[in-house]
Amino acid sequence: MSYVKGLKCRECERRYPKEALYVCEYCFGPLEVEYDYERLKKEVPRSKIERGPKSLWRYRDFLPIDGDPVSGLSSGFTPLLRAENLGRELGVHELYIKDDSVCHPTLSFKDRVVCVALSKAKEFGFDTTACASTGNLANSVSAQSALANFKRFIFIPADLELGKVVASLVYHPTVVAVEGNYDEVNRLCTEIAGRYRWAFVNINIRPYYAEGSKTYGFEIAEQLGWTTPKHIVVPVAGGSLITKIWKSFKEFEKMGYIDKVETKVHAAQAEGCCPVVTALREKSDIIKPVKPKTIAKSLAIGNPADGFYAVKTVRNSGGSGEGATDEEIVEAIKLLARTEGIFTETAGGVTVAVAKKLIEEGIIPKDESMVISITGNGLKTQEALEGKIGHPIKIRPSLSAFEEAFREKGVSLPRGNAPVTR
Repeated sequence: MSYVKGLKCRECERRYPKEALYVCEYCFGPLEVEYDYERLKKEVPRSKIERGPKSLWRYRDFLPIDGDPVSGLSSGFTPLLRAENLGRELGVHELYIKDDSVCHPTLSFKDRVVCVALSKAKEFGFDTTACASTGNLANSVSAQSALANFKRFIFIPADLELGKVVASLVYHPTVVAVEGNYDEVNRLCTEIAGRYRWAFVNINIRPYYAEGSKTYGFEIAEQLGWTTPKHIVVPVAGGSLITKIWKSFKEFEKMGYIDKVETKVHAAQAEGCCPVVTALREKSDIIKPVKPKTIAKSLAIGNPADGFYAVKTVRNSGGSGEGATDEEIVEAIKLLARTEGIFTETAGGVTVAVAKKLIEEGIIPKDESMVISITGNGLKTQEALEGKIGHPIKIRPSLSAFEEAFREKGVSLPRGNAPVTR
């Protein structure tokens, strides 16, 4: 059963049927999915969610598919971890990490949006899927489209990290590397989408695709015991994730699942590509496009499709925005790994670095609960750490060589305090 009424323009509120549309024909505003909340409130008690599968599909009633999902049956429901070590280092009493670096099957939050998009594409009768991507989306569309038996075309910037290129090619899609940045890739894909009847997950299927991001927020609320944190720091690329996390909190509030939402949503971007943060700093509604120059390539979208709505979300929540330099990103990746044993990609380095800044500036009080959003795995962006994390110590295979290596470095080996066994 579906609770979707159709699509609605986010600007003029003109309504459309459930079709592969993404732009209003009258005002050119973006379309989003509209639900029948009255029916949802009557027919979907919180207990139904609690009885659901341990995947994002436990929130199926709040997602825009009519039939059975075609992929992502084990995606989502990732850990929300109490980050006590990192919290102590930052002086924060109640700090959590929402860790989508382990999301199945391709280790990023994009697995959430893709399984919804592909399920909808199948319902619409498409046989070919495609995307414009900075990497993680390419991986997920490649993998999940293979499972769902779609033909698939993946468009990426030609300078993408090798790990993300390999993690797309292995699923045998057609990968097209475009000599340009993401915004140029996306413009090309918009033209292609107008000529070929392909399901571009982040173009003509975008209203349905974007709804998958809500599950990230739904899980946080449920995992916190049906409440929301005082603060959440979210990475911003195209701007969809931050707006949908806010939407998820407000939907649960509307349903009566949680109390009044008082969460402040904070936008995190790389200083080398921060059009949303710039608008917030300048107290402007205008998103000025920029040419990205940052190691955080998954966030390198200079003209974000939902940038205006990302700014609106931050302001409506009472949140803020901040940027991180490349050096700060690398140090934050190392900090998270050292304190919590989580290896995040560069986008996660951005959120950790920004969270650290907001705490130090007093924007996030140290005695209030907060969640840092980790959206991808560090194995995908290893180049960012080359030459910045040291090297292994090479020795001959003997105890004397082992001890001599440390003596030469002036390092005392700990004796340890474990009991001796006989």
